[in-house]
Amino acid sequence: MITIREAVIVEGKYDKIKLSNFIDGLIITTDGFSVFKDKEKQQLIRHLAKIRGLLILTDSDGAGFVIRNFLKGIVPSEQIKHAYIPDIFGKEKRKSAPSKEGKLGVEGVSEDILCSAIARSGAVCEINTARCKPAADITKTDLFLYGLSGGENAAENRDKLKKRLHLPQKLTANSLLAILNCLMTREEFIQMMEQKGEQAP
Repeated sequence: MITIREAVIVEGKYDKIKLSNFIDGLIITTDGFSVFKDKEKQQLIRHLAKIRGLLILTDSDGAGFVIRNFLKGIVPSEQIKHAYIPDIFGKEKRKSAPSKEGKLGVEGVSEDILCSAIARSGAVCEINTARCKPAADITKTDLFLYGLSGGENAAENRDKLKKRLHLPQKLTANSLLAILNCLMTREEFIQMMEQKGEQAP
């Protein structure tokens, strides 16, 4: 596994699945062009860029560059690193036909090509070490103990926490857990929750 300090930005869920096979880190999808109108996701991306930096890894087609250029327009350039995959023509296995431009996207190229692109980007990478705090730091049990999952008011409590941290309201409990682990340590999480009088039983 490669641990990447920066938050990795990709276009879709299949790109995220591909990278998750060999990357230990936070991977955020733009959901294609949806990010253009999704103010909450834009806010999250800017927040992550400020505290961790971004690594943008979009497809090499025209749409990928439109998304990349949009992100460049909402985040300061010094907070962004870019990984580019080469133009490789072909069709992803799950698709019945090639893309409009006939190029393979992030999900379709090999791990070796992706690793090479990431290495050239200048992203902070380490092999088998944890630069981003491991997900085990803050656990699902912690979320449960502090009323953020599994309880009657869990959804409402998560919404309050997301507002407090300026995170998108649409985040699932699992996504919230992953982001919390990249924003703070378990000790910081507990301190934050207990300061608000939300002590675990």
